[in-house]
Amino acid sequence: EVQLQASGGGLVEAGGSLSLSCAASESRLDGYAIGWFRQAPGEERKALACISIISSVSYYEDSMRDRFAIASDATKKTVYLQIGSLKPADTAVYYCAAGPDHYCSASRFNHGMPTWGKGTQVTVSS
Repeated sequence: EVQLQASGGGLVEAGGSLSLSCAASESRLDGYAIGWFRQAPGEERKALACISIISSVSYYEDSMRDRFAIASDATKKTVYLQIGSLKPADTAVYYCAAGPDHYCSASRFNHGMPTWGKGTQVTVSS
């Protein structure tokens, strides 16, 4: 089973940017996608974006494309989430998750993915 390691979180000032990384342990990632989610205290988990690791076909939830950019580096087995123009409302634990490519679609992504990594905390100060 693929294992995931998220990193890159930290304390950032509002207006700044941050790049999160999700490294996958599985040697063969054909047909796999990785997605990013976040959960703020007292709120439900929110799906952000996902991407097929090999094909780099991506999907974004709602208005996430405005300030979020997801990218895949298949050689490094890593997916990145770039967040720009950070706001205090972006403060949350950010999780990456993995699953077969069909999980990265408008009909399924919002419901989650099978395999989850530990989250990384992002705190945006005003």
